[in-house]
Amino acid sequence: MTTTPALPITLDDVRDAAARLKGVAHRTPVLRSRTLDRIVGAETLLKCENFQRVGAFKFRGAYNAASRLTPGQLARGIAAYSSGNHAQAVALAARELGTTAVIVMPEDAPRSKRAATEGYGAEIVTYDRYTGDRVAIAEALAAERGLTLIPPYEHPHVMAGQGTAALELLEEAGELDVLLTPVGGGGLIAGSATAVKGLRPGIRVVGVEPEAGDDTKRSLEAGRRVEIPVPRTIADGQALHTPGELTFSVNRRLVDEIVLVSDEEIRAAMRFAFERLKIVVEPSGATPLAALLSGRLGGLPRRVGVIVSGGNIDTARFAELCGDAG
Repeated sequence: MTTTPALPITLDDVRDAAARLKGVAHRTPVLRSRTLDRIVGAETLLKCENFQRVGAFKFRGAYNAASRLTPGQLARGIAAYSSGNHAQAVALAARELGTTAVIVMPEDAPRSKRAATEGYGAEIVTYDRYTGDRVAIAEALAAERGLTLIPPYEHPHVMAGQGTAALELLEEAGELDVLLTPVGGGGLIAGSATAVKGLRPGIRVVGVEPEAGDDTKRSLEAGRRVEIPVPRTIADGQALHTPGELTFSVNRRLVDEIVLVSDEEIRAAMRFAFERLKIVVEPSGATPLAALLSGRLGGLPRRVGVIVSGGNIDTARFAELCGDAG
């Protein structure tokens, strides 16, 4: 007789993270738009993590993990690797907890994200994302300096912290039929699926990836983790070559579907969010909205929840991506 292995996180872990984050992370707003509802053909509720501390959901997981370190670990400091949002999240969490952070970031990370990370007091170590191995670099650096490594998604406490956004959405919105989230390394959707499936098993959980970065979709279809070349997409937070091992173990059991969107559809969603919803959303945060606006999901039911994961984009980059509507 074979048994199904236990998942690395549970609903109780997400609830525990929510208690730890209370009063530290923002309880972000849930926005509605009649125009969006009419276009989509369903009631759409947007959980706006672009209003979270550091401008993205990543603070939830980073703080949940960092706050559990021992006094000795905190005294030595934290290491992380990230293209931007997790970098800022770990830097701020370290500052809040009275310790230091060293972050491995790609050389081509958005300037605004690097500047914000340095602004929170972190030391930056750069690498070439197309030739370097950020995990190996960060692990070696952590070992050399005695730092505790907090990865961006491949960690139970990080996944559980990310799931608190979906937990809050359910608490405020009530019944949902579908939950849409962006998918990069898989931590947000793993935590979100754990939260919503634990409370409402019938909710359909749908992840959204850029067309060039469809590693999770391919992996779910293959039944194993698939590696692709590092994708070139405007959605820099989703430019990964393979899902995380822990996150994939959750997502292969709890995620119902992955849909893909083009860079042009992402741009259109960013423009829609700015012009009609009056919010600024970065490319990765706009992918679920892009999936809705472009009709990538068939047969939408009555109520749809969306995690708008972040809004970290500077004015020059936003203008470059959204200034030309044609």
